[in-house]
Amino acid sequence: MKDLKKYSNKTKAAFILLIVMLIILLSNFNTLRNSKKVNENINAIYNDRLMVSHYIFQYSKQLHFIKSEAEKLNLSDNTKKDEIIHTLKIVHSIDDLYAKTVLTNKEKEHFDVFLASCKEINNQVENKNWNKIAFASEEALKTLESLSQIQVKEGKAKLASANKMYNDNNSLGQLQIALLIILGGITFYLLIVKKIKRNIKIPEPPSLN
Repeated sequence: MKDLKKYSNKTKAAFILLIVMLIILLSNFNTLRNSKKVNENINAIYNDRLMVSHYIFQYSKQLHFIKSEAEKLNLSDNTKKDEIIHTLKIVHSIDDLYAKTVLTNKEKEHFDVFLASCKEINNQVENKNWNKIAFASEEALKTLESLSQIQVKEGKAKLASANKMYNDNNSLGQLQIALLIILGGITFYLLIVKKIKRNIKIPEPPSLN
């Protein structure tokens, strides 16, 4: 009966240890997965948000120049045409770079509107219709402003997601430490306390004979 009880206690202890180890293993797996997502979000903030913001700035700079050239009264038509055509080439050189970034459906819609405005500028250059070029440039700049706002919003969402997963990882780390302390306590009890109890001899009562 004593052996059966002893075996039962060991089985219970082993079962508890197994559960604790399983929880730690699952926590580690979840931590690694969250770390991967945090890394992806950080890369996305740089590659798909900061870089796109840089491209938007470059677009805006060139379009302000086109609008300014179209509105100048002291320039000849040929000079305006040459300057705007040259600047449009710079604008189009950014198109492929911008298109290669990861864009949401909303961003793609705005980008298509922006490209349409640039196409309109290109069409009106041949006609030397400076008023329409200035108007199309203004519309393109408004679209870029909308794209910029989307970029800020998406960047904040990515950053918030990364911070949340970072906090979750911290919580899981604290849980793992607590479980390891529990595991160490159980191990100490099984290896030390039980052994001490077995070594303690209960004094026999004095013999009456």
